[in-house]
Amino acid sequence: MAEVLVGLGGNVGEVRTTLDRAVAAFCDGSEVRLLAQSSDYQTPPWGVVDQPPFVNRCIAVHTTLTPRALLDRALTVEQQLGRARDREQRWGPRPIDIDLLAYDDVTIVEAGLTLPHPRLLERAFVLVPLAEIVPDRVIAGVKVRDALSRLDTSGIERLAPPPGRGTLLRENGVE
Repeated sequence: MAEVLVGLGGNVGEVRTTLDRAVAAFCDGSEVRLLAQSSDYQTPPWGVVDQPPFVNRCIAVHTTLTPRALLDRALTVEQQLGRARDREQRWGPRPIDIDLLAYDDVTIVEAGLTLPHPRLLERAFVLVPLAEIVPDRVIAGVKVRDALSRLDTSGIERLAPPPGRGTLLRENGVE
């Protein structure tokens, strides 16, 4: 079983509800089992800056799926939640974005799939929530916490958990 790190975000609609729905649809409990999830963070837009702020979250999962099958699942969940990748501006507004960040220690460079995520170590909006759940995880030779320490995190704000939801603790699924 592989351990996979996944980033989720969005800035259109009821984003936190959409993120909850995305995690529930992505993690079926058998082929993909949720190990941990970060808090939600409001983050400034990246790439295209003239748009609403994003809400970002990271999760760690165990999976029996291959990297390609897991990517297909992520794209299916995005589509089910209203994302139309073929009709949107790159780095523009979206209801949901699900990115595979790292799959065990596997390195893959294929059409449509690069692991670890090629811009992971440059993006504070990913590393802040990721550092909450796996600060000592080494990706591309760098600890998550060390990569984060090199970046500007201004404008990133941890959001209070919605009523009834805490942060899931690793392995046991206990809140």
